[in-house]
Amino acid sequence: MQRISFLGTGAMGSRMAKNLFDAGYEVTVWNRTQDKAQHLFDMGINKAPSPKEAATDADLVISMVRDVEASRYIWLDEELGALRSMKKDAIGIECSTLSLPYINELSTLFCEQGISFLDAPVAGSRPQAEAGKLIFFVGGNVQTVQAVCPILELMGMSVYHAGEHGSGTIIKLMVNGLFGAQLAVLSELMGFAARTQIDLEKAVRILQGTPVCSPATANAATAMLNHAYEPAFPIELVDKDFQLIEKSVAAINSKAPICDATKNLYSQAIQGGYGRDNITGVYQLYCDFAG
Repeated sequence: MQRISFLGTGAMGSRMAKNLFDAGYEVTVWNRTQDKAQHLFDMGINKAPSPKEAATDADLVISMVRDVEASRYIWLDEELGALRSMKKDAIGIECSTLSLPYINELSTLFCEQGISFLDAPVAGSRPQAEAGKLIFFVGGNVQTVQAVCPILELMGMSVYHAGEHGSGTIIKLMVNGLFGAQLAVLSELMGFAARTQIDLEKAVRILQGTPVCSPATANAATAMLNHAYEPAFPIELVDKDFQLIEKSVAAINSKAPICDATKNLYSQAIQGGYGRDNITGVYQLYCDFAG
């Protein structure tokens, strides 16, 4: 498994593709905006004019794109989709954060073509992608997972096989939902505390020392105190993920009222002009009193 094609080379995909290239693999990339991938071409990574051509003769085809629409295009477009040109013994991996109904549809189409498929979204942002320290949540056949695990480990520090197709996507939505909900509540509570006579910095330090405060929440609290909103996980993507949760929950006739309420909060943040800020920027809805 030497020839790898990477579809989508944005902030995450470009770093993941570079790690594979640095490990000695023959890597071909396609990106909708080719200019943004020029730094990869300058390194010696191959350029493909379409997803279909990128996937031709590839042993492994990996996708990392923004949303369902982009994923559907790169895999399934009638003229340029990658699935049309993949070898029967190739493996397709979708690393994007997408909805469960779509991933189920995609895995079915791969199965109909007789091509192995894994959904393998990741936890982590740009620094983790750069350092090869992402966490993969993988859904699919165990033998297929074992075959690609050494390659995934070049991009991540942990690879969890969650179960059959769709399982990786479910775990990823759970992870992002839990993170988003924690920070939504944290921002509200910090806003509440700041309107009292308490020393907010001291209150946050005390909170960070308790077992109920997760490491991710503790880091976010410090960023909120410092009004640090440089995007790593922009609010517009957080909102997108809660929309994915909403669609996935509805598809199985389940309920998620807290996720619904959290989604509304991030939607308000976008309406307030904070969509491109980091997820910690949701605190700005409550800190109009702050300097």
